[in-house]
Amino acid sequence: MFRSFFPQPKLFFLSALIWTAIVVAFWYLLGDDIGRWLGFNLPDGETEPVIGVGFFVTPQFLWFYCYYLFVSAVFALFWFTYSPHRWQWWSVVGSQLILFTTYFSVQVMVAINEWRRPFFDAVQNALSKEGSVTSDLLYGLIIDFASIAFVAIIVLVMTNFFVKHYVFRWRTAMNNYYVSRWEEVRNIEGASQRIQEDTMRFASIVEDLGVKIIESVMTLFAFLPVLFALSKYVTEFPLIGQIPAPLFNAALAWSIFGTLVVAIAGAKLPGLYFKNQRVEAAYRKELVYGEDHADRAQPPTLRELFGNVRKNYFRLYFHYCYFDIFRYSYLQADNIFVYVILIPTIAAGAITFGLLQQILTAFGQVSSSFQYLVNSWATIVELQSIHKRLAGFEATFEGRKMPELA
Repeated sequence: MFRSFFPQPKLFFLSALIWTAIVVAFWYLLGDDIGRWLGFNLPDGETEPVIGVGFFVTPQFLWFYCYYLFVSAVFALFWFTYSPHRWQWWSVVGSQLILFTTYFSVQVMVAINEWRRPFFDAVQNALSKEGSVTSDLLYGLIIDFASIAFVAIIVLVMTNFFVKHYVFRWRTAMNNYYVSRWEEVRNIEGASQRIQEDTMRFASIVEDLGVKIIESVMTLFAFLPVLFALSKYVTEFPLIGQIPAPLFNAALAWSIFGTLVVAIAGAKLPGLYFKNQRVEAAYRKELVYGEDHADRAQPPTLRELFGNVRKNYFRLYFHYCYFDIFRYSYLQADNIFVYVILIPTIAAGAITFGLLQQILTAFGQVSSSFQYLVNSWATIVELQSIHKRLAGFEATFEGRKMPELA
């Protein structure tokens, strides 16, 4: 699955994590100083945010673009030299490009969040006091939003187009690897399904799930500072009172709670999905044999095999029933959680309508990123089952025992 596309996968992903930690730490500790030394006009301290498309061409962003290009080139050059691989341009450079465009897309959301405060404050002022806000101001802010949205659409379309090609190259690498071993695997139960269907589904899920993982991480990097900055406007929480960084701590505690609830409730599902594919494959294989051999696919045998399918599906339905109770209960409560914790602040009139919109958006972005497992659990379970099947399929290449049906 991985070594067909990535050079030395375990070492590659470990080095990517270590390198990312180093360059992120370096950026936050010394990035501004080095940027100023190189001639970038970086501000010293807090400044008023730029509203509109100019948000993406400030000195801070221009310096970040150069920094990201440099550290990415160093990492790619190392792997191109240390372990050349047929798919290295897609697996190494392609991954770096996806990281960048995903981060840029998240910054688009940050830019829109910065726009919310002046726009909704202007709306509030216009509604509360006639003549206090001109039409030109509101039209100007709408144009600012349109410019940001235009950039967002272009980046989103280009990213989706590239990701689709990236994932299909990954599927091509897996397909070529398995087909080259066809003589060794042709007698394995469900070999054709593993090569055709599972690689296709693996690629499809990775296309959706992989980008969401990256987007969730990037969202945390982008919105955590925003949430920390907005925390100063929150006076206190119900029952608890005042706490440090209240919005961040509330988002973290609530998301960890939801993740643990869903993870515990759904612990049985990956194994059942895996077994489901095995019993379905056994039933389908017997039917295929019955097309060519009169002594195969006899009613007693088919009843037994379909009985296994029925039994596993009913177990899956049962476990999904209580899993969905916990998951949907949590997600419904999540819709009002932020309003509950903001009631004392709203009642005290400590924030404007624009600030409220900023807080709701930033809290929602951070909370949803922390809740990644909650929102994607069903897809993660399916990917786990596919991974188990392909891992068992690959075990044959190395002479290891296939996973037991359990």
